[in-house]
Amino acid sequence: MAKLDILEFPDSRLRTVAKPVAQVDDALRQVIDDMFETMYEAPGIGLAATQVNVHKQLIVIDISDDSSAPLVFINPRLEVLDEDLEEYDEGCLSVPGFYETVSRPRRIKVQALDRNGEAFEMVADGLLATCIQHEMDHLNGKLFVDYLSTIKRQRIRSKLQKAHKQAAMA
Repeated sequence: MAKLDILEFPDSRLRTVAKPVAQVDDALRQVIDDMFETMYEAPGIGLAATQVNVHKQLIVIDISDDSSAPLVFINPRLEVLDEDLEEYDEGCLSVPGFYETVSRPRRIKVQALDRNGEAFEMVADGLLATCIQHEMDHLNGKLFVDYLSTIKRQRIRSKLQKAHKQAAMA
């Protein structure tokens, strides 16, 4: 398996809206495996295909402490079940080193295909619900920094651009 490169904010490719997956096949399963390897190595708990410059509706998540609960969501559709909001300090592999409080619906239902192309649905709350919503935002070209004030977002953008310039010169 190959570790994939994770795009970092403010890379414009992160704003690409993902297209539905037309066929679940071995090539897609290889992308899924590569995404899990990349996510675990980063380390993170969720990764959307958009973040690795694959603009398909594909998400991988594992919120377990020991990488034992991998979840795959292909062409996910979300329904909010509880309008009450829950706050989490969110981070993102595409916005490394920054954590900010974001409010999202507490309880959701998601319908998707699994890695074998089988349809399923699940109800999620807490961290899993937050993670699913965060990753689904990526599929729509949205980042968690979009929930922040313009000043905070610009500060994060500036710091990451400076870090990218320093890394390019090294």
